[in-house]
Amino acid sequence: MTESFILEMKNISKDYSGNKVLKNVDIKIKSGEIHGLVGENGAGKSTLMNVLFGMPVIHSTGGYEGEILIEGQVCNPRTPKEAMDLGIGMVHQEFMLIPGFTVTENIKLNREPTKTSFLSLVFGQKLQNLDVNKMKHDSKKSLNTLGVSIDDWLPIAGLPVGYMQFVEIAREIDKSNLKLLVFDEPTAVLTESEAEIFLSAVRKLADMEIAILFISHRLDEILNVTDNITVLRDGEVVKTLPTKDANIRYIAELMVGRKIERSYTSIHSSSFEDDNEDYALEINNLFVNMPGEVIKGLDLKVKRGEILGIGGLAGQGKIGIANGIMGLYPTKGEFLKDGKPIPLNNPKATLNQGIAFVSEDRRGIGLLLDDSIEYNIAISAIQTKNRFIKKIGPLNMISFKETKNHSLRMVKELDIRCTSIKQSTQKLSGGNQQKVCIARALTLEPDILLVSEPTRGIDIGAKNIVLDLLVKLNKELGMTIIITSSELAELRSISDRIAIIFNGKLEGIFPPDASDADFGLMMAGEYNKKEAL
Repeated sequence: MTESFILEMKNISKDYSGNKVLKNVDIKIKSGEIHGLVGENGAGKSTLMNVLFGMPVIHSTGGYEGEILIEGQVCNPRTPKEAMDLGIGMVHQEFMLIPGFTVTENIKLNREPTKTSFLSLVFGQKLQNLDVNKMKHDSKKSLNTLGVSIDDWLPIAGLPVGYMQFVEIAREIDKSNLKLLVFDEPTAVLTESEAEIFLSAVRKLADMEIAILFISHRLDEILNVTDNITVLRDGEVVKTLPTKDANIRYIAELMVGRKIERSYTSIHSSSFEDDNEDYALEINNLFVNMPGEVIKGLDLKVKRGEILGIGGLAGQGKIGIANGIMGLYPTKGEFLKDGKPIPLNNPKATLNQGIAFVSEDRRGIGLLLDDSIEYNIAISAIQTKNRFIKKIGPLNMISFKETKNHSLRMVKELDIRCTSIKQSTQKLSGGNQQKVCIARALTLEPDILLVSEPTRGIDIGAKNIVLDLLVKLNKELGMTIIITSSELAELRSISDRIAIIFNGKLEGIFPPDASDADFGLMMAGEYNKKEAL
């Protein structure tokens, strides 16, 4: 009996200006199957999805070779609309939402139900009214399928990024002809608890006979939720195998073509007991009005030369701390660096004090997307430190030789995959964009480095490079590092201490080797209640 597949991609090849980025890629997915697609940044995953979804970047650069079949029929969609009409849905790594629209309006966009009005009876269907109640009903149904509760009347602008991701997914679920749903790094912006809710929803979708193509750098999730896995490396399929025959180490080695090993072990907790009171940064009675991540009177002291991890559930305020220090949202309270006050609500003054920031929002805050890698790496240091500046008579000019040499060094050290340092950052993969953000911060040569979700959307090999780099900066240069992350394992692997934020305040500080149960209780705001009993 011949097996039937919802999706077949056969011998897909693609090149950009002679550079072969996909080489005879084959993928097959059955109805109700959850198929994992993994690979390093630059392996070709995004290009393959652009081919599947008929993105303009593919057909404006010469198209591709090979065939795409949906339910056995050759389709080869040339536009996203054609792909959607074929029953293909995609949740992109970067949000495709309209900030000024509400949750419901985004979910129902271009598929709004209408109802007859008096004017439509006279002048025709074009004057029908939106059926607002039906729109709300449909959007709530989709959100309930995901197991999340979001007010449907809220505007997208200002929502926490985790909530935005659920809205993206709900929009695709709401489509009536959905046969195949592609998730591109769907949990990259979610906390561990949100990710669990999401993975449960993915299984429900598979039970509804929807085929799922699941792209993720979180290999534990791939092993947890998928039925089969395809591994890409340098634009080629290395192996397709049943998930039951895989483990994290094996998949990682297939992805990178080498054995994955950490160059350091978890920081032992002896430094947690250190009585050192030499504080690099003191935060007193901090209030930050960041939508979805409000801080409500936080006190925290950061020891000089330590790596302090900051964790907590989404919406509890952990992201607001670094954004408040940098003055990106209205802030009250007091910051002391080396015992001296730092001006509030003044990003340039904070940078001049030797504090640099890698934002969790790389596209909105971290990068100038239309500019080159070289310009992005150098611009903050040029503007705030007068670095890479040479005097020619009375004029200050940028030394392009210096910016070029520095950028080339950062690209090599951080393994930024690009065609050249002149390449636009918007054309990089998400993980490589994040590495450019880190390079930009390091170019400021800070005493204190704030990194917020530094490995979001980065593959396992690149994640190790980034975390190794943070440890190297800390050990060799004595740099004080404050890392905010939704991944507790990540914080445990490099932090000297881990501060947990709950309801906008410091709930407590643990050594990295504290028990999972204690961390869980603290994140839920129950630890201190337990201790009081």
